Amino acid sequence: MIGMGVDPGTAITGVGVVEGREGKFTALYYDCIYTSPRLSSSQRLGKIYDQLMDLMERFSPHQVAVEELFFNVNVKTALSVGQAKGVVLLAAERKNIQVAEYTPLQVKQAVVGYGRAEKRQVQFMVKKLLSLNDVPAVDDASDALAVAICHLNSFKMDSLMKGLS
Repeated sequence: MIGMGVDPGTAITGVGVVEGREGKFTALYYDCIYTSPRLSSSQRLGKIYDQLMDLMERFSPHQVAVEELFFNVNVKTALSVGQAKGVVLLAAERKNIQVAEYTPLQVKQAVVGYGRAEKRQVQFMVKKLLSLNDVPAVDDASDALAVAICHLNSFKMDSLMKGLS
């Protein structure tokens, strides 16, 4: 199964594509989509959409996983992240790909085994689980890989549970 994890943001959207096969995870792709603050909001969202559509076409993920928004003190930031998340949902819908959403707590629990893990711990486990030489240079890419791993773990668990019932 191929899962695409997305850490949405207007300035930086992290994207990670992970294949889960026989209990092993392989990173097929990870990077960030960057947009310039000189662009209008609609242009920034359009760029995110276009690049996500290209990546979905290139990797044909079975499902897309996105991190749920958590309450943010900065309302302006929360709104722009929400807009970027909406673009992710739209792109997946246009490609007819199912979407799953996970809280940061769920992602940390699935990747590290502890829901209150620090970012450093999550990055270390992403590196280990994917057998990467280094932690991804940009936090957003690492976060997106963590979301993809979380989803693949959750999907596997759901499949196992359905097999038992």
